[in-house]
Amino acid sequence: MKKLVLLILFSSAFLIGCSTVPKGDIEIESEADPKVNFSGYKTYAWLGSAGILNDPQGQWEPQQYDADAEITFLIDHVLRKRGMTEVNDNPDMLVAYALGVDMAALKIKKDPETKMDTLENVPQGALIVTLIDPETEFVMWVSVATAEMKGLDPDMAKKRLKYAVNKMFKQLPKK
Repeated sequence: MKKLVLLILFSSAFLIGCSTVPKGDIEIESEADPKVNFSGYKTYAWLGSAGILNDPQGQWEPQQYDADAEITFLIDHVLRKRGMTEVNDNPDMLVAYALGVDMAALKIKKDPETKMDTLENVPQGALIVTLIDPETEFVMWVSVATAEMKGLDPDMAKKRLKYAVNKMFKQLPKK
């Protein structure tokens, strides 16, 4: 009986871990200053965040979801996994991000029945993360993630955001 319970738990955990997150529409672009040795940066501080929102009907952010807190948490997590520490004084680099959402965005789509191009409302979002050298005030690295904002429930929105942030930081050079 114990073996059966363990098998069921293991199988469930495996299936949950393999559950798919729709990510085909998420696009990531990153650019790093080739002269910067990122392995020399050990500390960071938050410079700030900004949000631009075109959501006249209040459809984007569900009440139970705080996108700013989630983005900050995810970036903190990725930087800590890279061995970095958040500090208040004299950081090696500054971190900033901007989030833009346009729920009224239009896109040309092909109608599956008529095979004709049609204009359709396809809400869009973008997350921009920058790492800045506090001494020179130059951007050392920038990454942009864009995606469709398809009326997602908070859990799926968190999964897509986590995927995007992780993929963005995979493009941050190690040295």
